[in-house]
Amino acid sequence: MVKRQRRDAGVWTIGYGSIRYHDGKQVKPGDQLASEVQADALFRNTMGQYEDAVNQAVKVPLTQNQFDALVSFTYNEGTGALQGSTLLVKLNEKNYTEAAAHFLAWDKITDPKTGNKIICDTLVQRRREESQLFLAA
Repeated sequence: MVKRQRRDAGVWTIGYGSIRYHDGKQVKPGDQLASEVQADALFRNTMGQYEDAVNQAVKVPLTQNQFDALVSFTYNEGTGALQGSTLLVKLNEKNYTEAAAHFLAWDKITDPKTGNKIICDTLVQRRREESQLFLAA
């Protein structure tokens, strides 16, 4: 059963890291999902916007692994992050190797106590996995 709620980098999440519900309302402290079925449904219903963002922003051919890595990145960082990223610039220049390297730059969170950017080990690992997936045949 998924009832867990986390505050990651000052942002409340629920289920599998969703920050908003199906209707666009933001997750707030104390919110809970009653079941894994609800978490799965929320994930499926919000994933389309991230797939659409990748499809609209990317102007070059992608493999399924590249698409999946970009959707994972966009789900985690947001559509604005993808749209304004050097990763996307390099990708749309058909520089796939440089694009893959730019996943690794997104390894910081804002410390809610100090407001400073700090490296997050979880993001280091996630970005490494996304970069490797992006480069996988």
